[in-house]
Amino acid sequence: MVMVWSERSAIPGSLGQSSKNQVGIDVKRILLVEDDPMIGRSLTRALHEQGTLVDWALDAREAIEAWRTQRHEVVLLDLGLPDLSGVEVLRNAREENMGTPVVVITARADVESRVAILDLGADDYIVKPFELRELFARVRAVLRRHQTASRSTVETGEIRIDLAMHTVSYRGKTLRLPTREFALLHVLVREVGKIVSREVIEKEIYLSPDEIGSNAVDVLIHNLRRKFDKDIIRNVRGAGWLIMRDPR
Repeated sequence: MVMVWSERSAIPGSLGQSSKNQVGIDVKRILLVEDDPMIGRSLTRALHEQGTLVDWALDAREAIEAWRTQRHEVVLLDLGLPDLSGVEVLRNAREENMGTPVVVITARADVESRVAILDLGADDYIVKPFELRELFARVRAVLRRHQTASRSTVETGEIRIDLAMHTVSYRGKTLRLPTREFALLHVLVREVGKIVSREVIEKEIYLSPDEIGSNAVDVLIHNLRRKFDKDIIRNVRGAGWLIMRDPR
């Protein structure tokens, strides 16, 4: 059963300095997916000091159920769960078009793991051990991006991008996309009718060069064509890719 903790709950332990002394977050409800009791209690206590209601899931089954049935502003997702990997929880959620922002909590510091997490649809990640001020900063940044996105939709030709819902509609099909695929398509739609080079795309959608694999952009474009249609993105050999202003 998912534990729902209000700010009146007594939570022993702490995670670093009290969050009352930090720049905080303004979040009504968070889903915390963490099987470590000490970390879970400490994070819950810190979040309560911010006035946040916390649904605390101890395993993947509880996490998926809570995600489906409750409305959360952010999900804090640990990857090392006892019954199913947090990676699978994230994959299942995105496949079910659950678009709640996700900050992954991980002990995996290698570039390959971080890239895989982001490509699956995580909005950000934080590596253990961490300080509350960094976690809160990442949550604030994720919320800012989503709040900015919620102000508009973008349409061109047969493509409609809903920046709030993280969905793309094309030829009667609407899908919620992983973060990187969505960002790539958004870049191309912004530059509709123009060829966009690999270098420009990489600069737009990756946080650092360390995250970029040798064929990372090609894989993302392959995924988008597989999900929609090969015509959604046109290839200009040796130059880059584009979306046609008028595909007819």
